[in-house]
Amino acid sequence: MEPALLPFIILALLLHLRPAESPNPACRNACGSLTVKYPFGTGYGCGSPRFHPYVTCVHGQDDDTLVLTTHTGSYPVTSISYTTSSLIISPSDMSTCTSMKPSPNLGLDWSGPFELGSSTFVLLHCKSPNTSLTIKDLSICDHGSSNLCASMYACPAILALGLPLFSPTDTCCVYSPANFDSKGELDLQAWECDGYAPVLTLGDYPTDPARWEYGVELKYTQGAFDSNHMDTKCPTCENSGGVCGYDSPSLAFVCVCGGGYNTSTDCHPYNEVQGIIWSSASFPSRMDRWSNLGYSGLVLFAAACSMNQSLRRFFFHVGINS
Repeated sequence: MEPALLPFIILALLLHLRPAESPNPACRNACGSLTVKYPFGTGYGCGSPRFHPYVTCVHGQDDDTLVLTTHTGSYPVTSISYTTSSLIISPSDMSTCTSMKPSPNLGLDWSGPFELGSSTFVLLHCKSPNTSLTIKDLSICDHGSSNLCASMYACPAILALGLPLFSPTDTCCVYSPANFDSKGELDLQAWECDGYAPVLTLGDYPTDPARWEYGVELKYTQGAFDSNHMDTKCPTCENSGGVCGYDSPSLAFVCVCGGGYNTSTDCHPYNEVQGIIWSSASFPSRMDRWSNLGYSGLVLFAAACSMNQSLRRFFFHVGINS
């Protein structure tokens, strides 16, 4: 390759990039211990705009937490399965065998991309007998699973809800398969139940609730941005080291790359330019302090210096070996 052509090649590559003005410059592929991929994002401009109002990364003093927010509250996300398009939330006021507490209603926004998964809800200390708990005159309780109630009522933590150990289980309801009401809620207030224990699996211990896995499974759907080819572009972007995001207000797909740049495809052009600059600059430690304007200006100066010997000497004196 002719050395004089190198600056023009760099310039052509940079023209494929645009400053990341709209996406959050803090777009990351992880939040705490969770890997964050499309359709989720760590903030505004990251992931899918349909998911951002509901899921975001909250920065804590000790660690970051991915949080789902709905009209009934904010809930930590404890795991995500991108294979099954599902996630698990662990509301701070849910009950387990080792910790029981009064709970407000739990709900999802109808306009959101989530729906209730296959969790089983054990409703605890209901004021009315379980035969009276209904939705549209239909009982919500699975009486064939009353053994779960007996197991939960054997947990010492039941005392925190005002019940003695081994209380009669007619104040407990195993709601499975569960669903939300017309308000999109698990309406504990209407059923006059003090708390709920969301059971994901009994594992190998069907009679030992201390070893059950707790949490609320939610399913999510994608495909809202097929017209923008987001579903097809995101894997390529992520494989190149980028983070999927969107521009505002157009909501067009962008691949957020390092150094404050993004592209409409993937980060390979940016990575190539970054490698060239790092290998040819005399002072690469300064690279993280270049602004977008300075970065583009360097390329323009490099192109000019290939045609002007005096400019080449100028670059040498200021410490940039072009």
